[in-house]
Amino acid sequence: MNRKPPDPKAAAKRAALNALKRAQRQADRAGVKLSEWEGEFIGSVTDRLKTYGRAFGDPEKGAPGQALSALQTVKLKEIAAKAKGEKKELKRRPFRRKGKAE
Repeated sequence: MNRKPPDPKAAAKRAALNALKRAQRQADRAGVKLSEWEGEFIGSVTDRLKTYGRAFGDPEKGAPGQALSALQTVKLKEIAAKAKGEKKELKRRPFRRKGKAE
């Protein structure tokens, strides 16, 4: 029973592919209509993961052992939240001036 230790890159690839499939399935089941861009994003990222094992080329955009870049991960989480019906709006606060006493 000599097994090789698990490959972290392959595990990251599988996890990313599963997250993409899960988001697509949730959207289909809930009847949520994803925008054309979101559907294209899921498809292109899936293709790049299957082909290259990661979905980004520039190593500075993500961690070395990860399959998705930081921004791709954020966008995937937003799509999954939209599919679940948990759409949150961005809450931005205006800038405050330093040293201004009122």
